Amino acid sequence: MLAMADALAKAETAILEANELDVSRAEANGTSTALIDRLRLSPDRIAGMVEGLRELAALPDPVGDVVRGWSNANGVQVRQVRVPFGVVGIIYEARPNVTADAGGICLKSGNAALLRGSSSAAQSNAAIVEALRAGLVDAGLPADAIQLVPGPREVTGELMAARGLVDVLIPRGGAGLIDTVVRNSQVPVIETGVGNCHIFVDADADEQMALAVVINAKTQRPSVCNAAETLLVHADIADSFVPKVLDALVEHGVIVHGDTRVAAYGEIIPAEEHDFAEEYLSLDIAVAIMDSLDDALQHIRRYSTGHSETIITESQRSAARFTAEIDAAAVLVNASSRFVDGGEFGFGAEIGISTQKLHARGPMGLPEMTSTKYVIIGSGQIRQ
Repeated sequence: MLAMADALAKAETAILEANELDVSRAEANGTSTALIDRLRLSPDRIAGMVEGLRELAALPDPVGDVVRGWSNANGVQVRQVRVPFGVVGIIYEARPNVTADAGGICLKSGNAALLRGSSSAAQSNAAIVEALRAGLVDAGLPADAIQLVPGPREVTGELMAARGLVDVLIPRGGAGLIDTVVRNSQVPVIETGVGNCHIFVDADADEQMALAVVINAKTQRPSVCNAAETLLVHADIADSFVPKVLDALVEHGVIVHGDTRVAAYGEIIPAEEHDFAEEYLSLDIAVAIMDSLDDALQHIRRYSTGHSETIITESQRSAARFTAEIDAAAVLVNASSRFVDGGEFGFGAEIGISTQKLHARGPMGLPEMTSTKYVIIGSGQIRQ
């Protein structure tokens, strides 16, 4: 892992040159600003990838960990231990940093990685994988433990049909990609999800705290799945809070899509039904005023994608209701949804954020990239 990190750092110039080719092609094709932001690498982002690998190297190896164990009355010992999946296929869009994260996490958890990135990042991904494979060789490991899957679009279909050769597929990208893989794959899929993330500013919120959280969650990096997309404000504090938050959002370049009640406080774009179901991935936000916590809960249940949902409140009762009744991979109280991230959780990096309920949910670090088996040790016992 450390050799991979060193090789990645050494290849910075080559990676940036390759990435510039991808970015230039994307700009020429009229790609959206949000997608170009996901695609673009910089020295700081490469340094983050390198640091992520080094942090992974320092984490405990999950393979062989005993999840639970006991001895039966007859003396038979039962242990549930972590084991690798085997061959993990990652199908992902745009973000070349996923290439390093996925390769590192798969290797550390004992898996081989087949990386199928999008054509938009083809040059960047190739340069990163070349560096990772060089690091594997330097460490005396087979380079093919991490492989880039090139070729035309049909290759993705072949990967989804490779049941028995590929053990798990993980799609990471927009709703269209994820839906295609989930619906068409013959290989078991761990579903990562899109993020229509809400912030509800309760009647008992600290307004300065709420302003800071809203601005950070929306603007710190708007093109990622844990950025806030919808703001809900309790009617009891609308008169004081809504004008302030609208001014702050506009100051940060955010376009506000608001309901008719929000329109009374400033110049906005009238929100339509689809705005409240939108994962903008841009400097846009939908805003609505809620008459009660119950209304906010109902709104979130209707539109949530089950990613990350936030309440800003000083009321322990409201916070307890929100955390108990919201069904999402992450529920936050008085904190930015931007913290819902494997690196921020101390995982070193993440393979993605799972919004499904089976096997893993939330940021997927090393333990989530393993399965388990039972090891049973006896001394000749037989079942009567």
